Amino acid sequence: MVPLRLPALRERREDIPDLARYFLTRSAEISGMPGRELSADAITALQAYDWPGNVRQLRNLMDWLLIMAPGGPAEAIRAEMLPPEIGQGAPALLNFDPTADVMALPLREARDMFETQYLQAQLLRFGGNISRTAGFVGMERSALHRKLKQLGVNSEDRAAS
Repeated sequence: MVPLRLPALRERREDIPDLARYFLTRSAEISGMPGRELSADAITALQAYDWPGNVRQLRNLMDWLLIMAPGGPAEAIRAEMLPPEIGQGAPALLNFDPTADVMALPLREARDMFETQYLQAQLLRFGGNISRTAGFVGMERSALHRKLKQLGVNSEDRAAS
């Protein structure tokens, strides 16, 4: 017998979008219901969650969302439609307050605020992995390190948890 170690879903965050879409499609086919799409913010929130129930929990959530998420088949499932325990860990960017008076800020402060929240969300999405985050956001690894330092974002925060 050969021991086989399967990493936890929280160690394979990059697999979550494909798995979630697969389970959502499979659930629609089995139930005979029309399929639904997942929005980018929902996917990011799913990737930020630690999945204590692993893949089974993700599959069950996709089954639940197909039935319980508000809106019709043409409307994508958004982060705010996810259960609170999953959405509460969503990056600050996903919970951005649209009523905040961003327009009162100078451009540099508004840009820094957005960049900080965006990069924190992406770091969370990729489990603190700088290389994968840099690749996704289209930056060189060293440039991302400099930007994070400039903005005061600690990339180790997410990797340590």
